[in-house]
Amino acid sequence: MAINPSIVTRDLDKIADKTGNIYESLHIVGQRAKQISTNLKEELNTKLSEFASTVDNLEEVFENKEQIEISKFYERMPKPSTIAMEEFIEDKIYHRFPDQEGAE
Repeated sequence: MAINPSIVTRDLDKIADKTGNIYESLHIVGQRAKQISTNLKEELNTKLSEFASTVDNLEEVFENKEQIEISKFYERMPKPSTIAMEEFIEDKIYHRFPDQEGAE
């Protein structure tokens, strides 16, 4: 993903145009950010569980460079909210309103 991790000013009108309401748009982005965050956390925990040991040896903790590199990689990644906003702006997020579909 080529997402700029720094702070970017967004045009609220463009965000609101996608749903007609800025709050609905931000709710959709927030829900997607939760999904991304959950997936990243599960992925990180899976990778780090490979290094888990039953005995806490102080030397082993400091020598495990692979575990440190994995952690640093995830720390450098853009935040889930940034990724979700980029997906929303690029129309990569599918969203629907179940209340409106049921009424039709």
